[in-house]
Amino acid sequence: MIQMIGLKKGLDLSIRGQLTVAKSQRGEAIKGMLEFCQEAVIISTCNRTEIYFNSQEDSTNSINRIFSVLKWDEALIKYIFHLNESDAARHLMEVVCGFHSSILGEEQILGQVKEAYNYSLEEGAVSGALQRLFQNAITCGKEFRTKAKIYDIPVSSASIVVNYAMKRQCKSFMVIGYGDIGYLAVKYLLSHGVSKVYVVVRNTKKITDLVDNRVKIMDFKDKNRFIHKVDCIISCTSAPHYIIKKEDICEDKKLLIFDLAVPRDVEAAVEEYSKVQLLDIDTISKIDDENKKLRKERMEGCREIIKKHLAEYEEWSKLRDILPYIKEMKRVSEKVSKDRIDTFINKSETKDHRELAEVLIKSTSDFYVNRAIEVLKEAKLEGSEEQCLKIVEKIFKLMT
Repeated sequence: MIQMIGLKKGLDLSIRGQLTVAKSQRGEAIKGMLEFCQEAVIISTCNRTEIYFNSQEDSTNSINRIFSVLKWDEALIKYIFHLNESDAARHLMEVVCGFHSSILGEEQILGQVKEAYNYSLEEGAVSGALQRLFQNAITCGKEFRTKAKIYDIPVSSASIVVNYAMKRQCKSFMVIGYGDIGYLAVKYLLSHGVSKVYVVVRNTKKITDLVDNRVKIMDFKDKNRFIHKVDCIISCTSAPHYIIKKEDICEDKKLLIFDLAVPRDVEAAVEEYSKVQLLDIDTISKIDDENKKLRKERMEGCREIIKKHLAEYEEWSKLRDILPYIKEMKRVSEKVSKDRIDTFINKSETKDHRELAEVLIKSTSDFYVNRAIEVLKEAKLEGSEEQCLKIVEKIFKLMT
């Protein structure tokens, strides 16, 4: 049974920070879940934690075991919602299309879902119904974004904070972390023609795509030497601890700080400095731009795409029990065809081609007709011919 748990909307950032799964912990978490689930995918981003799994256990047991595996405080269970089967499938498809993002229609979620799915795939954690659901959902997300033309109205936390900073005349920036959001932030900053961007990462050798004399790449131990040189900091790491503390900031320096991380990267105490403005991910989500209404109209107009892909998944789910029989039917069909092709090849030099083809084609037809006759006779003798007749009638009407 496909199930999922996620965080209820409107939770305080401090609570959301306790219900995350760091990338470094994801492998162990999935391994633990597979002890009681058949499949598992963990989506954990700066503003979302959702866990999809395939298990026959009821919701209460599943949630308790997941909390135990992830070492989450069970007192926080009240902040979790749980969905089953079609409700879980519909939710995932709405997620990949951007309906449940704090910034409506934001660009990163589809890529984040794909990354989470691919990770579970590599770990052998998806192989059945959950695998099919994510494949359908990712396809749905791609079609939705193409048809809704969300790319015409670019929106992400990175684009919002850069636009906000540029309106406040910020000239030099420090971007801490170079994942999806950090990458986009640097891209937007350079396109706006900023004078300097300091990029802070754990391993400077991994950054090979930033060839620009306005960019200086450094590791964490050097960042405090340059903080006083920037007008704005954009922090977006997955660190479990503070990256910037109050003592790292100069009290007399006017500074705009965006903390896009969950858990938080920046100690709240830095706001005690009168010249520092600190905005967290929740505040940034409220800023949004004037295109929000247009995005919503376009997205609502494309909901049929979600319905279509959800129907495809549900049809597959209903039919999956007979898939082994379909596979076996195709195997038999291929064998029948191969036997006759081999016969044609072997006898084509000694027989008339037209006559040989007619014989082999008729023998192929006879193979299935004779088998249908045998099954019908067996059904008659067992007293179940009525249902069998209906099936045979449908098959042969389709074949005419």
